[in-house]
Amino acid sequence: MNHTKKMLKPVVAAAMMALFISACSPGASNVVQSLSSTEFSSPDLKKAVARVNGTEITLGELKRAEKILIAGQPGMAIPPYLKEEFEKQALNQLISSELLFQAGQKLDIKDLDKQTADRLEKIRTGFPDTKEYAKQLQNIGMDENMLRDYTRRDLIIANFVNTNFASQVTVDEKEIKTFYDQNPDKFSQAEQVRASHILIGVDSKAGTDEKNKAREKAEKLHKELESGADFVALAKENSTCPSSKQGGDLGYFPKGKMVPQFEQAAFALEPGRLSGVIETQYGFHIIKLTDRKKAEKISLEIAHKKIENYLLTQKTNAAIGDFVGEARKSAKIDVLLPQS
Repeated sequence: MNHTKKMLKPVVAAAMMALFISACSPGASNVVQSLSSTEFSSPDLKKAVARVNGTEITLGELKRAEKILIAGQPGMAIPPYLKEEFEKQALNQLISSELLFQAGQKLDIKDLDKQTADRLEKIRTGFPDTKEYAKQLQNIGMDENMLRDYTRRDLIIANFVNTNFASQVTVDEKEIKTFYDQNPDKFSQAEQVRASHILIGVDSKAGTDEKNKAREKAEKLHKELESGADFVALAKENSTCPSSKQGGDLGYFPKGKMVPQFEQAAFALEPGRLSGVIETQYGFHIIKLTDRKKAEKISLEIAHKKIENYLLTQKTNAAIGDFVGEARKSAKIDVLLPQS
């Protein structure tokens, strides 16, 4: 069922692939910069912080899970007095993940190797080139073999969840209508724009010369566009964002989803018009607005499928929570974190 992937994210801290492949868009929450590879180089990271039925969870896995959780929440910061609590929550998610994985290994999965290879290929093609792909792997302290293991693990968990929980739950029309009527604020759609961009990427910590070269390239492309060059073709040839594969198209987005400089420039445009060269922490952008949608109330007919998926997800999460709770009772779990 199509709601399984949505459900896994809050339950399984290790399910990081969706976040991993989205790290370059102007709407990303500075994911790349927040993950430092130096944090994954200490030999202490191989030490166990927990054991689940004899299987170790290492300090490195815990630190990676913490980083992924923080990176997935724009603007999230953990104050010092909550660090210990956050660490325990991240570890609990890893323990839940391990229990689901151990249960999932008992089920046979057809073509697991092929599914894993296909998922890895999808991840790789989410990056502009192999250099950027390798860089982001390094930033979260992984190599491709580790990513393959995580991918295989996620597929095993997803299969277990779908087989035992997601495929068993149902939602009826009355539940959907009730949710729609009781949550009117959720169905008021803010103004949205659809934009494409060309990104000439440069690290925010790059030197003046490197930034100047990137700016000069962006300005040159801008002149070509003003002279009638095809935006889609230039985006495919020059943009360093994965959206280049779609000619730079970023789809529709409301205010609050993109970094401020990008958002301000996009919303100031009229459909069909180009921005100037806009600088953000990701580099230099040229934005083309392709459409604008006014604020409106979303009808039940349009919202129906999303409500159904949301309610299915809630029920599936509840079933998983019940399973994990019962599994913990019979599992041998040793938590080795220092106790305060």
